[in-house]
Amino acid sequence: MTTTPLEPTFQQAMEITAQWLGLWENGELSDEVLADRVAELVAARDGARGFFVVSLAGDCPLMDRLPEPLVLQLRAAGEGVVDLSARNLAMSTAMALHHARAGDGAQQSGSERVASRCTELLRLLDPHAVKQRLEILLAAAGCGEGEDVAFLDRWGYDAEQRRAIAGAVEAVAEG
Repeated sequence: MTTTPLEPTFQQAMEITAQWLGLWENGELSDEVLADRVAELVAARDGARGFFVVSLAGDCPLMDRLPEPLVLQLRAAGEGVVDLSARNLAMSTAMALHHARAGDGAQQSGSERVASRCTELLRLLDPHAVKQRLEILLAAAGCGEGEDVAFLDRWGYDAEQRRAIAGAVEAVAEG
């Protein structure tokens, strides 16, 4: 009898991720075991969202020095991971500008760190899938066209934020 893995809620995924990252940081969880667990988590959209919220924005160095087994699992996870990475790049880039305007250097720095982590992750994922996804985001941010326009509109990003997003997208390819 095979059992299907339970799909965690967004909140559960954040809690699970925080626990795993703590174990990994303390040397209690190997790169390989962490990668296998993350692969199961990112198989579901809410699981992936929870993983990325905690791993991209947190203080754990995992996303700054991505272990090869984790990179392989995230690549294997496919377009869902690419999509979330692209969206996180857009949101963190726009928020960095928002925080800069508000004079909140600490929040700006945090958003810039998330954007940098997203850039590096996107460079490690499947190049074809990343190129396709970023072209859609670039069309929306740069030209106001395509399926990501609704995403950018929903968050209320202004023209300057959209230019910053377009620049961040282009920077992924330049690396």
